[in-house]
Order: sequence, then C-alpha cells, then structure tokens
Amino acid sequence: MKKMMILGAGIYQVPLIKKAREMGLYTIVVSIPGKYPGFALADKIYHMDTRDLQGILRAAETEKIQGICTAGTDVAVAAIGYVCGQLGLSGISPQAAETVTDKWKMKQAFAAGGAATAAFRPVFSEEEAEAAAAGLGYPVCVKAVDKSGSRGVRKAGDPEELRSAYREARDVSDRDYVLVEEYIQAHEIGVDGFIQGGKPVLLVPHDKDMYRVGGVSIPGGHRFPFVCSEELSEEIQRQITLAAAAAGLDNCPFNADVFVRDDRVWVIEIGGRSGATCIPELLSIYCGFSYYEKMLRAALGEPVQFPVRGKRACMARLLFSETGGLLERLDEACLAELNREDIQWQLDYAPGEKLPAAKNGTDRIGHLIMRTGDEREFQKYYERLRAALKIQKEL
Repeated sequence: MKKMMILGAGIYQVPLIKKAREMGLYTIVVSIPGKYPGFALADKIYHMDTRDLQGILRAAETEKIQGICTAGTDVAVAAIGYVCGQLGLSGISPQAAETVTDKWKMKQAFAAGGAATAAFRPVFSEEEAEAAAAGLGYPVCVKAVDKSGSRGVRKAGDPEELRSAYREARDVSDRDYVLVEEYIQAHEIGVDGFIQGGKPVLLVPHDKDMYRVGGVSIPGGHRFPFVCSEELSEEIQRQITLAAAAAGLDNCPFNADVFVRDDRVWVIEIGGRSGATCIPELLSIYCGFSYYEKMLRAALGEPVQFPVRGKRACMARLLFSETGGLLERLDEACLAELNREDIQWQLDYAPGEKLPAAKNGTDRIGHLIMRTGDEREFQKYYERLRAALKIQKEL
C-alpha cells in the first residue's frame, strides 16, 4: 500500500484526506494538536507543527512515504518543498516553495521574470512604511508577507490608517518586514490550475466574491467560469505563465490572485498549492474530474492529465458571522430545502458551540456549493442556509 503524507487536518484538508483514503492510500496526517476534523480520518497521526521542516522530514523518512501533499494553506508549502527536495518526491521545489511563501521574494521574482504586478516596497519600520506609501501614493495595501486568507492585509488611505495596518501586519507575521503595495483599482479574479514542465497544463480563471467587514476584504466565494474577451483570456494565460515560471513552480497546483482592467492583467500573488474557499470542489464540478485525485496522483509521481469536460457553471460562498456568538440551534426545515443533487453544503460548528466573529478567511462557519450559473437561484439557497443558523449574539 502506498503511503501519502498530508500536512494539515483542518476543514480544507478533510476532502483531500477522504480522497486519499478512497484511493486506497495509507494516509498519514500531520498537524499541531487540536480539535481538527481530519484526525478522525487518518490511518496515522503525527502531532507536529507543519512548519517543522526537520521533524516532518524525519517522519517522512520513518514512514517511507511515496508522496506528500496539502490543500488550501500556505503554511505547509515550505515543508512539502523541503521533503520533496530531500527525498526526490514529486512536487514543488524547495526554492519555489520559499519564493511563493514570502510575498517580498515573490514580488522580486515577478519583477525579474517580467510578470506584471503591483508596485511594492518592503519596509522594516513605521517610518519606512510612511515613506513607501508617500512614494507609491495613497491608497496603498499593507501586507504581512507570510500569511494567507487576508490575515495581516489592510488597505490604508492615509498615514494614520497606514500605521495601524503596519502594526497589524507585524503582529501576525513571523518576519521583521512587511510589504507596502500599490493599490490597483481593478476587478479581482482568481486563477487556479496545475503546473507541469514549468507551464500551466490546467488554467481556469474564475470570478471572486469578497466579504467585507471592518475595513477588511475576505475571500468569500467563487463563481465559475469567468467570462471575458478572447484577448483578456490570452493575457491572463500569458501573465500566469510568466508568474509561474518566475516563481519556479513545477509539478504542483497553483492558486493566483489576479486583477484585470480592460485588457490589462496584474498577477498580485501566486501560491504553490490548491486554493481554499471550495475552489477544488468547484474545479472538480467545472472540469468534470476530481481535482483532489489529480493532486494526489501527481504527488505520487504518476502521469496526470487534465482533460476538461463539460465546463459546468458553478459557484460557492462561505458563511461568516459578523458578530460571532453562540450557535443555539439549527432550523431543520430550512436545511431540508437544501437537500438537492446540485447542492453541497457544510456547517463547521454544531449547536452549543461558539462562532467566531469574521476577521479573516479562517473565521468561516460553513459553505454552500451549487451547480448553477444563476446567481439569483444561488442566493436563494444561500439565504436558506444562513436562516437555518439561530445565533445568540454576544453582548
């Protein structure tokens, strides 16, 4: 039996763990201790920080794994690159993993490789941040360089907001620098797919919904496909190809944040892993194959092809609670309306549990996925799912 090591045991790794088990793989899950749903699905568990490169390498050597993988998180990417490099496994290289998990290094790679991106400045103090913002021109975007899911990311329109955003980014970051970035007024989309031979062999742009709370924009959902002109589609593909090559990505999934305006394209960030917020599920529906299975087979070093069949319209949106509070009960009548073949839904909390107030993408409380291109129809069922949650708000 082949052994697959999966880094992370949270919501976004659960479908990957399930698929590995379905494929008959001996599934080893690595995560810090906690109330993570993926533990119950594993054949074997290692309680370990997924940033512990040496510890994970030792576990991988002990288990004699044939593959290592994750989904929906940047935290584990460095360890995957390190283990793949040390053991000769299929996957992202150590150098590429280092590049795409540090936004400053990523931006430097984009600039060197000719990929269009927002102007940027690395800063080590509030004073440097103010000078960078003055040079770039307000508004700017301040970013922690080593976080995802909009953690440590904030728009700043003046020096006071800039100082607050800088402190917030430094507070959540493990680095001693943050990024001040040009704020581009454009439409934000996502682009996901897979890199083989240094080039995208699967590249699917999709529309992105943002959830805005407290001055922060959180990725809240996605709609497939993104409809645009042939010229813009070609430019998206060209810029993603440049960005992936600049970052050194190969033999791995990718997830990119992209801005488009008219026929111009800016690659803001690219990751060497699958997207979160239900993107693998949507890719699977849209393309007509299991994206999780493709990722796992690629991690095992098997030849993998990505024939897109059908291109079925679909969309997903996360559930958040602005205020947080206690989930008192669920309205079963509302939930019954969601029992349709074209709907997948999930709640991350049970009655009696405390819900987080939305601050970043990790504060999700559930999701709805639907095979439809009709936003009105989707919104109807999304509201039914929201209505099913009876929440006692915190005072």
